[in-house]
Amino acid sequence: MTNIILVGMPASGKTTIGNMLAEKLPNYILIDTDRVIENTQGMSISDIFKKYSEDYFRNLEYKTIKLVCQGKNRIISIGGGAFENPSNRATLLNFGKVFYLKSDLDILFYRISKDNSRPLLQNENPKKALENLLNKREENYKKAHYTIDTNALDKKEIVRFILNETNS
Repeated sequence: MTNIILVGMPASGKTTIGNMLAEKLPNYILIDTDRVIENTQGMSISDIFKKYSEDYFRNLEYKTIKLVCQGKNRIISIGGGAFENPSNRATLLNFGKVFYLKSDLDILFYRISKDNSRPLLQNENPKKALENLLNKREENYKKAHYTIDTNALDKKEIVRFILNETNS
């Protein structure tokens, strides 16, 4: 078994799949980098963006990824924009097997349409903002070791695929 890293857009299922994997792999530690940052800073990601800046948050994200990518038996779910940073990407690709959870724009938008905690989507046209983010990030997400089309599989099938690939 190797370390498992989950990447993808906000609402692509990283947290859900990470939790399901953790249930199947009791010897693994599940780490959500956004939750680590929120816990260490004592505030939400949205508040960090508002109070400081996106650059400040991205620096915290970089330091957190470096920190959590030490050790074995880890399932790491990273924030949607973390894979944009070439240093984060290199660290994660070397640390374990990276799985891109790919979802269609309409599904992503449906999932986040009622969520006010997404700072990059707080504007007058959140669907267009989400589409722009997806278009911008897709190129880097495709650098993951595996791309999983979450539209075509149910959660159990996604978990089974990841487990099969990490055992090989």
